[in-house]
Amino acid sequence: MADKSTNVQKSLAWAMGTPELPGVRRRVYYTSKNDILVWPKLPHNEAGRVTSSIYEGSFTLREEAKWKFIDILPDKSQLTSEAQGELPSQTQLNKLVTVHPSVNEEASAAAAYLNNNDNVFIVEDMRGKHRVVGCDKWTTKTTVTQDLGQGATGTTGTTINVEASDECPAPFYTGIITTEEGDIDCAELS
Repeated sequence: MADKSTNVQKSLAWAMGTPELPGVRRRVYYTSKNDILVWPKLPHNEAGRVTSSIYEGSFTLREEAKWKFIDILPDKSQLTSEAQGELPSQTQLNKLVTVHPSVNEEASAAAAYLNNNDNVFIVEDMRGKHRVVGCDKWTTKTTVTQDLGQGATGTTGTTINVEASDECPAPFYTGIITTEEGDIDCAELS
């Protein structure tokens, strides 16, 4: 009988001096999970282990649904992932923190929506790779805070905190993002 646990192991090389650019780019896309008809898939082996960190396929949304965007301050925004749980059920907790500079009516309305909905987010890293925060298996928790600033030198902002369990650290997405401005082909950008 073949050992089903060994075929996902691969070497992990890195050439000294190769730059790794930190941070995320200035636009994040989001949609309600209720608008998703078909999810892309993470490949699994026969034992149920994830064999790749790249989604296969694209999100298919309801006909009238589109991905919305939020312009953010990249210097104040971050995507992290950490292990959670215990063996043999350990998963990843993907955390996205984004800061939108406005606290106007539109930002407040977006905050009210995001706070009370199960969403999925797509963020672009500095290498032009798109990462997904949120999956079809577990609920995505989104909490939004606003700061109207203090005094003449304070800054305003709407901070969006996202926590999403997944099998993989923020899986990569090479599919299509259907927006109000047209389709974005993530495979062409990476």
